[in-house]
Amino acid sequence: MLDSTQQGALTALVADLEQALVARDAQAVADLFLETGFWRDLAAFTWNLKTCEGRDQIRDMAAAQLDAIRPEKLYLDPDEQVTDSGDVTEGWLKFETETGRGVGYIRMKEGKIWTLLTTLHELKGHEEPRGLRRPMGAEHGHDPDRKTWKEKREEEATRLGHEEQPYVLIVGGGQGGIALGARLRQLGVSAIIVDRHERPGDQWRKRYKSLCLHDPVWYDHLPYIPFPDNWPVFAPKDKIGDWLEMYTKVMELNYWSKTTAKSATWDDAAKEWTVVVDRDGEEITLHPKQLVLATGMSGKPNIPAIPGQDVFKGEQQHSSQHPGPEAYRGKKVVVIGSNNSAHDICAALWEGGADVTMVQRSPTHIVKSDSLMEVCLGGLYSEQALANGITHDKADMIFASIPYRIMHEFHIPQYDEIKRRDADFYAALEKAGFMLDFGDDESGLFMKYLRRGSGYYIDVGACDLVIDGSIKLQSGKGISHLSEDAVVLDDGTELPADLVVYATGYGSMNGWAADLISQEVADRVGKCWGLGSDTTKDPGPWEGEQRNMWKPTMQEGLWFHGGNLHQSRHYSRYLSLQLKARQAGIDTPVWGMEPPHHLK
Repeated sequence: MLDSTQQGALTALVADLEQALVARDAQAVADLFLETGFWRDLAAFTWNLKTCEGRDQIRDMAAAQLDAIRPEKLYLDPDEQVTDSGDVTEGWLKFETETGRGVGYIRMKEGKIWTLLTTLHELKGHEEPRGLRRPMGAEHGHDPDRKTWKEKREEEATRLGHEEQPYVLIVGGGQGGIALGARLRQLGVSAIIVDRHERPGDQWRKRYKSLCLHDPVWYDHLPYIPFPDNWPVFAPKDKIGDWLEMYTKVMELNYWSKTTAKSATWDDAAKEWTVVVDRDGEEITLHPKQLVLATGMSGKPNIPAIPGQDVFKGEQQHSSQHPGPEAYRGKKVVVIGSNNSAHDICAALWEGGADVTMVQRSPTHIVKSDSLMEVCLGGLYSEQALANGITHDKADMIFASIPYRIMHEFHIPQYDEIKRRDADFYAALEKAGFMLDFGDDESGLFMKYLRRGSGYYIDVGACDLVIDGSIKLQSGKGISHLSEDAVVLDDGTELPADLVVYATGYGSMNGWAADLISQEVADRVGKCWGLGSDTTKDPGPWEGEQRNMWKPTMQEGLWFHGGNLHQSRHYSRYLSLQLKARQAGIDTPVWGMEPPHHLK
């Protein structure tokens, strides 16, 4: 039970923080933090996504921003309970600045602020039409020139992109582009989403047959419309595709399917883009003020260059192109890779009657889906969490309140428990020759995902096929070359093949920027994703936030939006508010922007 002394101490600390912020006293603000404290801000004080680490950075940010941001109030949310865990006391915050209202989360340790999260949730004067502000829909009275809701919507769709230019152009119509489009529409920002597929959701429908979400339903809602209570825990790809198509219609998004963005150039004088798109055979030139690449956080498919690819007489395809097992019954298939897509594709091919071999070139982190849900996600994203009053919005905030610098410390004990719980499972995998990896610091899946976006598999059954030999395994070996009819490993092993699947991941998102805009702009922006943790595939220097994601970049008017469904939902809030502020002419002094390391 929470000690009244602890609650009183947190209440006093929050009051002191409010006083220092309103007084715009940067030193007083910094002094309220532990020497090793953290302030993570999502667009509320920095107009950036930025984590200040230690008193010096906190003081510097406060000194630079408080006069412009003009904090007005900050207080413990009276509708939420203060809690404690050991020597840490935690509580929910609400606050206001001159231009916005936000939600925060604070952790107190040793009478000081250990971690502080501040997030912008709405702009004053530009609130979303929700709750008491929802539109009437019906227009009561009499008007001979009245237009129905449908007629107005059709007029808008016909006009936008022709007589009227969108303020935002979103390239990519998967969950990221759709979530952002929904947020922008509620904020009154005109936006067009362009996507090359025939229908919304086809990004999912056209993937391999067995694809399903490996994250549970409680983690995967989109903004405004949560999945229904009877939605499956792990949604199949076609069900997700149908949901996304429905969502674009219900949320009235201006979604241009069968549309390819061909080129984009920035006009610094006009402060706008010129983007040429091909819309189902018609070339259209658009002039948005803001361009968002929502092409998936993993970027372009990565197909390794292997000697003999021009000699091989069979089929070759990246995992993103794999249609499913139907055409390969009785065929020999070699899948290069050992992460999520590789396991899913191997399992489906085996079920479809193929002779399939997985080539594991480097260790892979494996976690069983039930262990992930129960040990890692159960406290935030589960039916039990909902019963305890933790909605997915609250869970997002709690998850976001842990600074990346120390996040691994929260995860290591969880994965220690998983290793103990599933010891027999891991021993069986190793006996089969599978190389296991729990991350450079043993912190498991989430940190691997945040640091590099790959290197793991959430087991939904394929591992049993590896263990019993149904999926053949070659591990710890590289590829020497392809012959006419085989994959030849670097130890001379020949793997006869009718099909080679490259489940070899994706490059950085800025590869799309290079193709659409220019290599110069891509270089100016730098890599997307990763924290700079100086771990495998995530070279330093330390960034403290995901590189270039959901925030201003070194190219004016260019933004990146991507990630899983959880990130698409959560971070679309902050990206949409940054875009709305610019559209509304609100001053947005950005703190903490730096050029990529190679340009310093």
